[in-house]
Amino acid sequence: MTRRVRPLALIGLASLLLAGCGIRPTEVPTDFGAAPTRVGCSLSGSDKVEAQAGGEFPVQVYLVCTSQLVTVDRTITLERGQSSDRVVVARELLAQLASAPSAAEKSAGYTTDVRSGLKVSGPRADDPADALRLNAPPDDLSPYALAQVICTFASSEVTAEDDEHVILGGPGTDPPREYTCSEALKARPGLIPAPTKTVN
Repeated sequence: MTRRVRPLALIGLASLLLAGCGIRPTEVPTDFGAAPTRVGCSLSGSDKVEAQAGGEFPVQVYLVCTSQLVTVDRTITLERGQSSDRVVVARELLAQLASAPSAAEKSAGYTTDVRSGLKVSGPRADDPADALRLNAPPDDLSPYALAQVICTFASSEVTAEDDEHVILGGPGTDPPREYTCSEALKARPGLIPAPTKTVN
C-alpha cells in the first residue's frame, strides 16, 4: 500500500533542496520612497511695513522648525506714525518672537527660543544710528534665540539697512556688533555661531 506523503514533509524537502542548491530566501523589497515629513516648514508673505496710518501691518518673524529658521507670517498693530519708527517696530517684532506659537503653528512643529523678558531699545549717543540694544548681551542668548532675533530684525525694511545685517548691542558697556543673517545661520542656527564684527 502506497503511503501518502504529507504536505508538510514535501515543504520541508523542497526547502532542503533549495538550500543545497545555494539559493537563499530574499526579502521582498518595500521601497515606497522617503517617509513623509510632518512639517513642510515653508511659509511666505510680506515683511514690509508700509508707512501709513495706524492699524494692523503684516510682518514676518523667524521661528524654529526642524532645527532650522523658517519665516512665519504675523500681524503687528501700530499707531499712526509708528510704522517708520525703528525702535517701535523692533519691539513689536521681538514681542512676536517671544509669543508662544499659535495652536496651528505648534501642531506644525514651530517653536521659539526667545523669552518674554527680552527687551530692545534704540542706540546710545556713541552708537551707530541704526544700532539696536537688547537688555541682555546678545552672546548670553541661546544660539537659536540669537539667530531668530538677528534674522527677524535683518529681514525687516524698518529695523535694518539691508536684508542680511543688523547691529545689536547689549546693556552696560557691551559694544554693538554687526550680525549677519546668512543662509548657513538659517539652516543650522544651533550649530553655527552668528557671524559678528564690532562697529564703532
